[in-house]
Amino acid sequence: MIDDDEDVLLAAKLLLKKHSHQVIIEKNPKKIPFLLNNDTYDVILLDMNFSKDITSGKEGFYWLHQILEKDPSAVVILITAFGDVEMAVRALKEGAIDFVLKPWQNEKLLATISTAIKLKESYREVDKLKKAKEQLEAEINQPFKDIVGQSSSIKEVFSLIDKVAATDANVLILGENGTGKELVARAIHQRSLRKDNTFVSVDMGAITESLFESELFGHTKGSFTDAREDRAGRFELANGGTLFLDEIGNLNSSLQSKLLTVLQNRQVTRIGSNESVDTDIRLVCATNMDLHNMIEDNSFRQDLLYRINTVEIRLPALRERLEDIPLLASHFLANYAKKYRKPASKISKEALSSLQKYDWPGNIRELQHAIERAVIMSENNVLDSPDFFFLKGERTVEGGLVSDNLNLDEVEKNTIKKAISIHAGNISKAADELGLTRASLYRRLEKHGL
Repeated sequence: MIDDDEDVLLAAKLLLKKHSHQVIIEKNPKKIPFLLNNDTYDVILLDMNFSKDITSGKEGFYWLHQILEKDPSAVVILITAFGDVEMAVRALKEGAIDFVLKPWQNEKLLATISTAIKLKESYREVDKLKKAKEQLEAEINQPFKDIVGQSSSIKEVFSLIDKVAATDANVLILGENGTGKELVARAIHQRSLRKDNTFVSVDMGAITESLFESELFGHTKGSFTDAREDRAGRFELANGGTLFLDEIGNLNSSLQSKLLTVLQNRQVTRIGSNESVDTDIRLVCATNMDLHNMIEDNSFRQDLLYRINTVEIRLPALRERLEDIPLLASHFLANYAKKYRKPASKISKEALSSLQKYDWPGNIRELQHAIERAVIMSENNVLDSPDFFFLKGERTVEGGLVSDNLNLDEVEKNTIKKAISIHAGNISKAADELGLTRASLYRRLEKHGL
């Protein structure tokens, strides 16, 4: 409270200290800038007339402006013994939140201050939300914030994303497992005109043939045994936004035909319904398979490929961008050290050299898991080569991967890698080679971080 009358200040302090954590009183208004520089206040009670200006209120308005210029969110209540309606209206117009006449009624003053404190709390909450929104927008708008790298091959990917994102062209992302295909799909969406709408991701390899139409196109209540309610499919959910179909190479010819029909007509019909629903989606697909070779052996439709690959983006394997390993490793290290509250803050040169010599059949996902494991197991500030001992049991040789490690999990992991390598990433053929169903192979890929 700022007032040139010491008796008023003392009376106010005696009243308010019973209801406040702290009450600051000041006789000289010229100290207001100092007070604002050194602390923040829930409420400021400001007299309008000081010794040089007895009744006009000019000094009060002057200091009101000074306070609000210094702190636009300041909550100021003006107090005077010479007020009228016109002055009260002017006070509110110029930024005060209330106007109190002397001598005040204690209950009324306390009620006014209580309301002012609630207003200040709301200002703080709005400011907090505003800063959180700004921070979130800054993170979202940071170019390729989740795709780490400076190699020429990844810069070429950035360039393609920039060129295609603002268009509505369908995009096909090609690359081995673990190269970051979904990150690229999300980057395309975030930089597109559809960024304020939904991004819907679908793992085509994990959807069984019997559930394909229900998952993608939706169903009506009672259309089949477990259809207990109407349900929109992924196409409807992505309407106005981006639909990402991952592992599209795993679809059989029958499902490819159904998908092509929807893409051509830009309409979906829920199972059990006769009504078609228009869809407006931006399609992004991804696969680790060679779709052009699959066309030659009639396992993928050429017309579907033409529909989904207006633009192709090929992601390099990690072994093709080894110079990015230090950046990627540091990125994952910072994330996992924070997540697990571990001291590790650096990776030694020797360890980085070892990481760059490794073949990384599981690509970035394998590197990520390697860093996570090392962070969890290490108690040191610096991760060193011994922290990555689990990578030394494997080496790349002509004809496939061999292992000096007899651990059953590692043997299974290496065998799966070899089968996938032999069949050029074709999950169905690799599963047949291994005597597994495709779903079983996917579970093992997830288990081993491949």
